[in-house]
Amino acid sequence: MKTTTQTKPDLNVIMDKQVANFSILYMKLHHFHWYVKGPDFFTLHIKFEELYNEAALHLDAIAERMLALGKRPTATLKEQLALSSVKEASGRENAQEMVQSLSDDLEVVRAELSEGINLAEQGSDQPTADLFIAIRASLEKTGWMLQAYLGK
Repeated sequence: MKTTTQTKPDLNVIMDKQVANFSILYMKLHHFHWYVKGPDFFTLHIKFEELYNEAALHLDAIAERMLALGKRPTATLKEQLALSSVKEASGRENAQEMVQSLSDDLEVVRAELSEGINLAEQGSDQPTADLFIAIRASLEKTGWMLQAYLGK
């Protein structure tokens, strides 16, 4: 009988993936901010700017937490694109597609943060768990707002 072993998720890998995710989200939100068009331009232009500023704060907080733990976060776009669950903007999205894409991305990131919270708590790393909880709470509110915009 052949047995398989499952590798336990590594909190450092999850943290680094979030560094990558927020790096890609930062650029994607800039793209959306610059290229949004249509009747909701003024609303979305401002909102996307608010969100890319928030993404930058999350990125920095997670990377600095990794450094405090003696880990090295990815710091090149090539590495981040390879590691991220979030994909770049295609450049062809209309305003509705931008919001839907962002909503979908935040759902993925929230799920990954939940996994990180569980691992951090199992490892008695309360500061990392707290950091991820705060970020997840913020993303949940943003996700709710995006869904409301989409009429869902």
